[in-house]
Amino acid sequence: MTSTTNDPLDFLDNNTGGIQPGPQTDLIQHLLYEIIRVKELIKYYDSIPNGGGQLGSSILNELVAEAYNSLVNYDVILMKKYYDLLLNCD
Repeated sequence: MTSTTNDPLDFLDNNTGGIQPGPQTDLIQHLLYEIIRVKELIKYYDSIPNGGGQLGSSILNELVAEAYNSLVNYDVILMKKYYDLLLNCD
Protein backbone atom coordinates (compact mmCIF):
# COMPACT_ATOMS: atom_id res chain seq x y z
CA MET A 1 0.00 0.00 0.00
CA THR A 2 1.41 3.39 -0.95
CA SER A 3 1.18 6.44 1.21
CA THR A 4 -0.17 9.55 -0.46
CA THR A 5 -0.43 13.00 1.00
CA ASN A 6 -3.68 14.84 0.62
CA ASP A 7 -2.41 18.25 -0.42
CA PRO A 8 -5.35 20.62 -0.99
CA LEU A 9 -3.14 22.87 -3.12
CA ASP A 10 -1.73 20.21 -5.46
CA PHE A 11 -3.14 22.07 -8.42
CA LEU A 12 -0.78 25.01 -7.77
CA ASP A 13 2.35 22.94 -8.14
CA ASN A 14 3.33 21.25 -11.39
CA ASN A 15 5.84 18.95 -9.68
CA THR A 16 5.20 16.66 -6.73
CA GLY A 17 2.91 18.83 -4.62
CA GLY A 18 3.58 20.79 -1.47
CA ILE A 19 5.67 23.85 -0.86
CA GLN A 20 9.01 23.72 -2.60
CA PRO A 21 11.77 25.39 -0.57
CA GLY A 22 13.69 28.25 -2.09
CA PRO A 23 13.25 31.82 -3.24
CA GLN A 24 10.80 30.83 -5.99
CA THR A 25 8.21 29.82 -3.40
CA ASP A 26 5.10 31.87 -3.84
CA LEU A 27 3.62 34.07 -1.11
CA ILE A 28 0.13 33.25 -2.35
CA GLN A 29 0.74 29.53 -1.90
CA HIS A 30 2.11 30.07 1.61
CA LEU A 31 -0.88 32.22 2.53
CA LEU A 32 -3.31 29.61 1.20
CA TYR A 33 -1.63 26.91 3.29
CA GLU A 34 -1.91 29.08 6.38
CA ILE A 35 -5.58 29.80 5.67
CA ILE A 36 -6.25 26.07 5.43
CA ARG A 37 -4.30 25.40 8.63
CA VAL A 38 -6.13 28.13 10.56
CA LYS A 39 -9.51 26.90 9.30
CA GLU A 40 -8.65 23.58 10.97
CA LEU A 41 -7.90 25.51 14.18
CA ILE A 42 -11.30 27.19 13.89
CA LYS A 43 -12.93 23.75 13.83
CA TYR A 44 -11.03 22.90 17.00
CA TYR A 45 -12.12 26.10 18.76
CA ASP A 46 -15.71 25.53 17.65
CA SER A 47 -15.63 22.05 19.19
CA ILE A 48 -14.78 23.31 22.69
CA PRO A 49 -17.81 22.67 24.93
CA ASN A 50 -20.01 25.41 26.36
CA GLY A 51 -18.78 28.00 23.84
CA GLY A 52 -15.34 28.11 25.44
CA GLY A 53 -13.67 28.65 22.08
CA GLN A 54 -16.16 31.11 20.64
CA LEU A 55 -13.93 34.17 21.06
CA GLY A 56 -10.90 32.46 19.54
CA SER A 57 -13.00 31.11 16.69
CA SER A 58 -14.47 34.51 15.86
CA ILE A 59 -11.04 36.19 15.88
CA LEU A 60 -9.58 33.52 13.61
CA ASN A 61 -12.60 33.72 11.29
CA GLU A 62 -12.04 37.45 10.93
CA LEU A 63 -8.34 36.95 10.17
CA VAL A 64 -9.15 34.32 7.53
CA ALA A 65 -11.76 36.59 5.93
CA GLU A 66 -9.28 39.47 5.75
CA ALA A 67 -6.59 37.16 4.35
CA TYR A 68 -9.01 36.06 1.62
CA ASN A 69 -9.74 39.70 0.82
CA SER A 70 -6.03 40.43 0.46
CA LEU A 71 -5.82 37.56 -2.04
CA VAL A 72 -8.87 38.71 -3.99
CA ASN A 73 -7.54 42.27 -4.18
CA TYR A 74 -4.00 41.01 -4.88
CA ASP A 75 -2.65 43.36 -2.21
CA VAL A 76 0.84 41.98 -1.63
CA ILE A 77 1.46 44.11 1.45
CA LEU A 78 -1.71 42.84 3.13
CA MET A 79 -0.99 39.28 2.00
CA LYS A 80 2.37 39.43 3.80
CA LYS A 81 0.72 40.97 6.87
CA TYR A 82 -1.97 38.29 7.10
CA TYR A 83 0.51 35.53 6.32
CA ASP A 84 2.59 36.64 9.32
CA LEU A 85 -0.52 36.90 11.52
CA LEU A 86 -1.89 33.50 10.50
CA LEU A 87 1.54 31.90 10.85
CA ASN A 88 1.49 32.74 14.56
CA CYS A 89 -2.02 31.43 15.24
CA ASP A 90 -2.35 28.39 17.42
